[in-house]
Amino acid sequence: MEKIDGIGKENGSTEEKQSFKDGSICGYNSLHRLLSANLKPQLYQEVSRLLLGLNCGTTLETIVPPESAKALSSKHEFDLQAFKFSADKELLREPQVRAGLIKNSIALPTTAPFSDQKKAIFEKLGPIIGAAGTLGVNILCLQEAWMMPFAFCTREKRWCEFAKPVNGESTQFLQEFALKYNMVIISSILERDINNGKTYWNTTVIIGNCGNIIGKHRKNHIPRVGDFNESRY
Repeated sequence: MEKIDGIGKENGSTEEKQSFKDGSICGYNSLHRLLSANLKPQLYQEVSRLLLGLNCGTTLETIVPPESAKALSSKHEFDLQAFKFSADKELLREPQVRAGLIKNSIALPTTAPFSDQKKAIFEKLGPIIGAAGTLGVNILCLQEAWMMPFAFCTREKRWCEFAKPVNGESTQFLQEFALKYNMVIISSILERDINNGKTYWNTTVIIGNCGNIIGKHRKNHIPRVGDFNESRY
């Protein structure tokens, strides 16, 4: 989700274009809206099939978010889309899982003080997570190393200042949301292994719906392609 559907405006409307003018795509707040506003319905349906796929042979069903989630999307200028995937009905239970995916940009230029960058990222993610909670998301997945600029493609060790232990500041920030919205949160961070000196890990922390830390997974396949050398961390 930077972007977790619509914000209650006509596709391509002047109001929508103006409200999402920063970081927009040709004046639209997402590729989805640009395509739907400029392609003929039959062509858009085919493009949508290629981009989103089909669910049991039919087009994905759009979920209309509650007004509270739309308000957050509009106020904080992030795109919000939701879809329903159906499955064969089970005989012994009626499970329903609502998963949320957040994809966000950085909040401040990478030249800003690190403390300001960190604070801005937290402030940016808060309303988006709130929209996910309003939508009833059960499992929320954040992007890789969400709490910092994605610096793994560089050889600048200074970015390791963003590294924190598993129970550090980023996890504590998310624990409050997990508890408030009764959701499990999958949080990918740059972990500082305080028990092994200066060892850093690309780690996923699993935060339970009670705000507890269920566990963690440390990435063990470290890419090294050309100048992209993640192993330096």
